[in-house]
Amino acid sequence: MPKLSVIVPFYNVQQYAPDTLTSLRSNAREDFEFILVDDCSTDATSDILTRAERELPGAVLVRHEKNGGLATARNTGIDKARGDYLTFLDGDDWLAPGYFPRLLAAIEQLGCDFVRTDHVQCTARARSIHRVPHGRRGTVMNPREAILPADRSTSVDYAYAWAGVYHRRLVDRGLLHFTDGLRTAEDRPWIWKLHREADTFAVVGLLGVYYRRGVASSLTQIGDVRQLDFIRAFDQVIEETARDAEGEKLLPKAVRTYCAIMTHHLGSIERFEPAVARKLRSLCAAALKRMPQDVLAEVMDSMDVQRASALRRVRRRPVGARTVAARTVAV
Repeated sequence: MPKLSVIVPFYNVQQYAPDTLTSLRSNAREDFEFILVDDCSTDATSDILTRAERELPGAVLVRHEKNGGLATARNTGIDKARGDYLTFLDGDDWLAPGYFPRLLAAIEQLGCDFVRTDHVQCTARARSIHRVPHGRRGTVMNPREAILPADRSTSVDYAYAWAGVYHRRLVDRGLLHFTDGLRTAEDRPWIWKLHREADTFAVVGLLGVYYRRGVASSLTQIGDVRQLDFIRAFDQVIEETARDAEGEKLLPKAVRTYCAIMTHHLGSIERFEPAVARKLRSLCAAALKRMPQDVLAEVMDSMDVQRASALRRVRRRPVGARTVAARTVAV
């Protein structure tokens, strides 16, 4: 049985897939498997993966008959995985040679549910190191202790699934799957669930994942309706956190993060088509009305004037009662 399963979704990344696969080859070991999920690519990615299935040691190729998005593709890989530990990579990113053996050694030594790592962000030729916003390194902790404080960046804000490794018991407990069908922000409900419900985690100062930013085909670069799935993602964060035994304590962080992401999208609304921009404003207005209003008021009072004013303007927009009530949060 494999010791480590690596889940790698691919969708129309023919320009980058060869580098990704080469880096996987430099991390291969006889007890590693690489689950390559072709999410119904329409370019040469499928042909590249067909060759990789023959040439990459430990490769397991799975094809989707229709495109389901990153969350669905990762779930396919999780269901296929046989390893004691699981990790992820995106089809347009790459790894340093020998990174996965070091990552596996770290979690085996620590003996925790999951380990989070730093990464290198690559934008064109620029390189910058991004670190997990958590000060204690190499120490096993309760993941709940890394959610707060609400007014600072914490581990739940560092939502990259590929920046870490996860024990199989998280799959068995139903904590590692993503919300099926989410096209963006799929990591947000996922990382919150891990930090609320897993028992142990640690952060290690291990670099080896190279995250490619600014890819033209990435949803972060495309202003279409799929970007609006962040509303569904954060609604889920708010709903599940509200049901938590410590919901009252944790909700300010969840609401503040939701508001920050909302103002980010509203602040760059010109990149959306007019119909999508109108829908963004309407969905944001309804979401603000659904949030626990006392918590929202405190959050907006603590934000800078520009962002708070933008949220208050949107919240004043008329929204049908049915839309607001569609996902009302009971606190």
